[in-house]
Amino acid sequence: MPTRKFETVISLRDIKVACQECSLKEICLPVGIGQEDLDRLDAIIDRKRPLARGDHLFRVGDGFQSIYAVRSGSLKTYTTSQDGQEQVMGFQLPGELVGLDAIAEDSHPLAAKALETTSVCEIPFTDLESLSGQIGGLQRQLLRVMSQEIRDDEHNMVILGQKSAEQRLAAFLISLSNRFRRRGFSATQFNLSMSRSDIGNYLGLALETVSRLFTRFQNEGLLRVDRKHIELLDREKLCTYSGAQCAEDDVLQAEPNN
Repeated sequence: MPTRKFETVISLRDIKVACQECSLKEICLPVGIGQEDLDRLDAIIDRKRPLARGDHLFRVGDGFQSIYAVRSGSLKTYTTSQDGQEQVMGFQLPGELVGLDAIAEDSHPLAAKALETTSVCEIPFTDLESLSGQIGGLQRQLLRVMSQEIRDDEHNMVILGQKSAEQRLAAFLISLSNRFRRRGFSATQFNLSMSRSDIGNYLGLALETVSRLFTRFQNEGLLRVDRKHIELLDREKLCTYSGAQCAEDDVLQAEPNN
């Protein structure tokens, strides 16, 4: 069986795609936004050139000016301790916002680095703040996104604080599956753009433990691994095994897909 390639290829034309034509608009924008308001919102968005793998979107301590929406690719957010140890705090996928945690102190408490070729939309916060009072539903959409981030953080704390190593990795995979599905992508086949080392760092597990668990899950028929490509062969069993909140699937069916 030939090895498939799952690389993100972004052209200059992709950078110029407006909000109206973006495949993620149902996630980023309020439902029912009119053309005039859409044009006003589109006018403040800066679609930057793609970040190459390893490039930083921002670093710890950088002044806060904008929030960012991931259009394609993926990011990791992390902090570094005084002794130089890196702590991975999260991974951002297409359709998700990054930089919201900098609003409180007016500077970024975390760094954001591209895990692969990644395209983002930069949204100046002062402009967005002004428009949110003028465009119906925009402010509510921002609050909804912030609320989702809080829920995800709370869920991650439960995973890290109460679950075994096996449950942590299983719950992490189900979380990714849910997030991809919410954005109209496959819930059973996706790339792990993050390294196993980053996964272990995020879950509080040793690299060797993560590698051993992937092998175990594959031997048990729960998933198939082809380098960075993951196929969940028995998602329901993996979900039950993880002890994760899987009832979200019912909600996902009601959300708009791309």
